[in-house]
Amino acid sequence: QVQLVESGGGLAQPGGSLRLSCAASRFTLDFHNIAWFRQAPGKEREGVSCISSNDGSTRYADSVKGRFTISRDNAQNTVYLQMASLKPEGTAVYYCAAKRRRSPYDICTLNLNLIDYWGKGTLVTVSS
Repeated sequence: QVQLVESGGGLAQPGGSLRLSCAASRFTLDFHNIAWFRQAPGKEREGVSCISSNDGSTRYADSVKGRFTISRDNAQNTVYLQMASLKPEGTAVYYCAAKRRRSPYDICTLNLNLIDYWGKGTLVTVSS
């Protein structure tokens, strides 16, 4: 069974940094576009960032542009989300998600309705 396992969450101070990891098992990232979503208490799940498997292109939500960086290591079958300048409103459960690439031209998406696989999430708390 396909698995996505997130790690790296925890407590960070405002202005601090964290790096989240998403390790995939039982499938290869080479043919899947990977995204990070987050869900804050009482709010809907929202897309944060994604990376395409074909050309490595990336997308970011406006709220994290310039502060978060997504990257992938195909050899390790892992995707990372480096988060800097964290804000209290960034407190949320962060989910890793995968979408199978259906054509060579598929690029990554932040539309949660198009996701094929989800991880169970890792909690990030930004507080002083």
